[in-house]
Amino acid sequence: MIKLLLVDDQAVMREAVSVWLGIEPDVTVVGQADSGEAALQLAPSLQPDIILMDIDMPELDGIATTERMRAIAPESAVVILSMHDDEHVRARAEAAGARGFV
Repeated sequence: MIKLLLVDDQAVMREAVSVWLGIEPDVTVVGQADSGEAALQLAPSLQPDIILMDIDMPELDGIATTERMRAIAPESAVVILSMHDDEHVRARAEAAGARGFV
């Protein structure tokens, strides 16, 4: 079973993605966070295999959160979630430690 932490500042988006992932038999959403700071607090206790991270969040965006996440949850793979497929953004996400981009 793949444990996933869903991070997005938009409640509607978190709920939609959670429902969508809920139909996958080998994925379970173990937690949701509405900010980068909340994700940093939750990740150590949840120990998710994957953190699906929104790139655009106020205050602490997904890239900055990903950089900090490497130190507190190095075993978790961060996958950046973005509505913009941009090479520059992908490069920044990879440099921050993201292992994927959706």
